[in-house]
Amino acid sequence: MATIGEHLAAAVERLRASGSESARLDAELLLAHALGVERTTVIAHPEGSVGPEAAARLLGFVDRRAAGEPVAYIRGLKEFHGVAFAVDARALIPRPETELLVDLALGTIGERLGRAPRPPGTPPLAVADVGTGSGAIAVALAVALRRRGMLGEVEIVASDASGDAADLARENAVAQAVGDRVAVATADLLPPPGSPAGLVVVPARFDVVCANLPYIPSAVVPALPVAAAFEPPAALDGGPDGLDVIRRLLAVLPERIATAGVALLEIGDEQGPALRAAAADKLPGWDVRLEPDLAGTPRVAVLAAPLDPAASLVPQA
Repeated sequence: MATIGEHLAAAVERLRASGSESARLDAELLLAHALGVERTTVIAHPEGSVGPEAAARLLGFVDRRAAGEPVAYIRGLKEFHGVAFAVDARALIPRPETELLVDLALGTIGERLGRAPRPPGTPPLAVADVGTGSGAIAVALAVALRRRGMLGEVEIVASDASGDAADLARENAVAQAVGDRVAVATADLLPPPGSPAGLVVVPARFDVVCANLPYIPSAVVPALPVAAAFEPPAALDGGPDGLDVIRRLLAVLPERIATAGVALLEIGDEQGPALRAAAADKLPGWDVRLEPDLAGTPRVAVLAAPLDPAASLVPQA
């Protein structure tokens, strides 16, 4: 019976030959998944034995990964912002860079909740997650707010144009015990005011809007790593310059965001200037700043609505 170390070495060799740029990590995760243990166990106990059933499972996992399928889909799991999310082909796999958007949203929500006393009966802060996919942003926000004792003051509405993705988001919200604070709706961009989302009635305006919408230019999508071919194309393709869906959201923000509300939008590399131009066109009078990721690339556009709602109205020709 071969050992963990021997199976790991064989898996690494196979994945390297297939072109994986993270063959060692992939092999460790897949072997741990086949054995039903943590990755640390695989690393710490190379002398351990691997039974025939686990070995067969590993072989199947490695075959799938060698064909390009993402490790997250094979495992059915992806860690994001300290939370383990169920993932599958219904939605995009959460990316580490999106954690910046969650951190910025947490800071914005915390600042607003602490700005003034909130006596009993004060309406909850309304937060939207547009294009929620697996629910990563909405659920990660809810889990973090619960840890801080703030979740009772916030109501989160997550929406996605895909009913399948919305179902996955609901599953993740329930799995993390925040299904009562994260309402999920199937809708193009923001769901209509007054429409039902679970047990919640969608508000007319939101205090904070988060969105990780498709922003890959259409011509770039075919050249993405092969793993992206397993993800929903509609969750990646943002049109000719990658900003088609984002522009549509910008156009509706003046009528759906509260006075002095904030929108946080993830954008792609080198899209900062185009985003600024789109905001100037669709959102005159709004403050726009770009927050960089750890690599120094502008990654999240922070759009702050003016105190005077009339200032954001687009003049009519």
